[in-house]
Amino acid sequence: MKQTKIAIIGAGGLTGKELVGLLAHHPHFQVVHITSNQVDGKHIREVFPDLSHLPDLRFQKHEATIPEDAHIVLATPNEVSLEKAPEFLMQGKKVIDLSGTFRLHDQNQFESAYKFKHTKFEWMDKVVFGLPELFREKIKNANFISNPGCFATSAILPIAILGNLRKKIQGPVIVDAKSGVSGAGGRTEEIKYAYTHVYENFRAYKVLSHQHEPEMEEYSFVGSDPKKIHFTPHLLPVYRGILATIYITFENPVDPKEVKEKIQSVAEKETFIRFYETPEEIEIRKVQNTNFLDIGFTTKGNTLVLVTALDNLVKGAAGQALQNLNLMFGYSETLGLVTI
Repeated sequence: MKQTKIAIIGAGGLTGKELVGLLAHHPHFQVVHITSNQVDGKHIREVFPDLSHLPDLRFQKHEATIPEDAHIVLATPNEVSLEKAPEFLMQGKKVIDLSGTFRLHDQNQFESAYKFKHTKFEWMDKVVFGLPELFREKIKNANFISNPGCFATSAILPIAILGNLRKKIQGPVIVDAKSGVSGAGGRTEEIKYAYTHVYENFRAYKVLSHQHEPEMEEYSFVGSDPKKIHFTPHLLPVYRGILATIYITFENPVDPKEVKEKIQSVAEKETFIRFYETPEEIEIRKVQNTNFLDIGFTTKGNTLVLVTALDNLVKGAAGQALQNLNLMFGYSETLGLVTI
């Protein structure tokens, strides 16, 4: 059976590790090249001894020559993706970028959120936002995918599937989300993500200044009037998982039956969206190590509260990337991902 060859640039990070693990079981993809400037030269099983099934590969530097027939997943910092994505696209390779570099279509907004100058903004005309539940048909025909952020996915999907109900939102929408350290920047060696700083602790960070806030605003209201979103992330003393509570105020009292019909109609068609009758049923432990987004809601007068949970390393990153890879190369979208 012929396999599609994949090179993962930045495979030494948490997201890269997750994707290598998923692709190791995939019948149609073969990881043939992995890079990490930090662990260059080491065998992959030296770096990730907990994953004994990984392919027989050694890490190389980011600048190493990529196999000619391999396509690319970038699991790299934003500044690295800025240079590497156009380079690989010009070589005729399909590219999925897991960084935030090519998500926002407003250059000033990008530079304000990410704190560096975007020098390749002309490529924004060629990129597709990789949220399959919203942009499936575009992804199928794309050569360049920008994978969504983990926090952003937890908010965009539940808001977007409200459909025409979004026109009745007064705004702003409040997104209050909690993440394990692997979704909050825990791939670095910064002391604030060390065990001693998260154990028996809980705190907010990047309050009203997180780079996923403009991403939420841009994609939550596609096909509807845009609304402001105010987002505050918090750091949980757990490894993986995001739980988001989303507060939406409407012009008039909310009809819970209409909300339920909207969400259920989407959940019935989408393999990786699961609807629960009450928001109290939504828990991080139900989605850890899966590609599901779980959603529940309640209403009170003019207020709708949506609660969602996902695994930031799977549906929030590597699992969603695999959905996109499957679509780009004509395979079943769920292939290689657990669906029960």
